Amino acid sequence: MSAPVLCLASASPRRKALLASIGVPVAVHPCDIDETPLVDEPADAYVHRLAVAKAEAAAPLTDLPTLGSDTAVVVNGRILGKPGGFDEGAAMLRLLSGRQHEVLTAVAVKGPEGMLSCCVATQVTMRDIDAQEIADYWRTGEPVDKAGGYAIQGFAAIFVQQIHGSHSAVVGLPLFETTHLLRRQGVPIWQRV
Repeated sequence: MSAPVLCLASASPRRKALLASIGVPVAVHPCDIDETPLVDEPADAYVHRLAVAKAEAAAPLTDLPTLGSDTAVVVNGRILGKPGGFDEGAAMLRLLSGRQHEVLTAVAVKGPEGMLSCCVATQVTMRDIDAQEIADYWRTGEPVDKAGGYAIQGFAAIFVQQIHGSHSAVVGLPLFETTHLLRRQGVPIWQRV
């Protein structure tokens, strides 16, 4: 296994796997930051602020460039976080059912070039989801720790009718844009893992 070339300021196994898929071995240093949205904070500003805060918080723990990221599911400007239980998760899926929503993912990389960042918006359209499917999906355990109460890369893929934008951003890290930021910071890709 190759030595880490990047510090990932996240415990997300999805982000780690996405980075591994482009040959970027990471050292994982999750940071506990307050993720409460500010009053009247737009969703894109929210995810950007959190991505930068995560990268800044982990940077002192390593000599490697540091990546922070945050993803939010947004409906009519309303940020849907992780569901607190079945009722909240079911309400989120009912809200997303049969309509389009936006997934915003911000990435920030702190390194030799300072702080570089971007925010990627992807439009996701879900088919109608009935109450039985919502209950069955909840029982899989998958939606419990996912923004918006679903995982596009998992069982919820059957609900997704269409996406416009970056699939990997909906999973948790836009690989095209992330690779651009990493290269600007001198982080090599396609390392043996």
